[in-house]
Amino acid sequence: METGAGAPSYPQLEKLAYDLYKRPLATFFLPAPPRELTPKAEFRSLPDQDLDTLKRDTLLLIRKARAYQFAWRNCTGRAIPSSSRIWRTVQLSTARPVAAQAERIREAWGSASTKQREWHDDDVALKRWRRAIEARGVFVFKNTFKQREISGFCLAHPEFPVITVNNSTTKTRQVFSLVHELAHVLFQRNGISAFERDSDRGAAAAR
Repeated sequence: METGAGAPSYPQLEKLAYDLYKRPLATFFLPAPPRELTPKAEFRSLPDQDLDTLKRDTLLLIRKARAYQFAWRNCTGRAIPSSSRIWRTVQLSTARPVAAQAERIREAWGSASTKQREWHDDDVALKRWRRAIEARGVFVFKNTFKQREISGFCLAHPEFPVITVNNSTTKTRQVFSLVHELAHVLFQRNGISAFERDSDRGAAAAR
């Protein structure tokens, strides 16, 4: 079949599409393969050795997030439902003091530290942070990553940035990943967060 000497049966084609290549069945009836962004093109700021460690399941989740981003854009008529777009009011820079920029983010989403003290547990904190970020135009998805060292990633966009968080990790790690990926969005670039050790105390790699 790969050399063109034969063709799969329909059941074989379904198995290839859904089980092996993780692509819509209709893709195989197109006159030519569709063009897709490669990880190296999509995450240009990441070293090649980091990109080479991304597993198939992670790449599939990135493709799904891109599809959600595309669907969100089309379902909303090319306009996001939120009038408060945090990436337009806050742009991060390595040249400015970190504490001042963190305070600017808090002001933008109205989350003072006094409010945080009222949150009873990690689950409440995660829900509040997610709600605050989505209210300011960044859509957040949660999924189970088989590649457990990957905590999350984001796809930046001028109008429709998205964040995906690994929900198989602890709530505290998810909160960290969520805010970490928001920082990537505010730097206006795609990003992937990984932990060097499978522990909330592990060093986060800012990528």
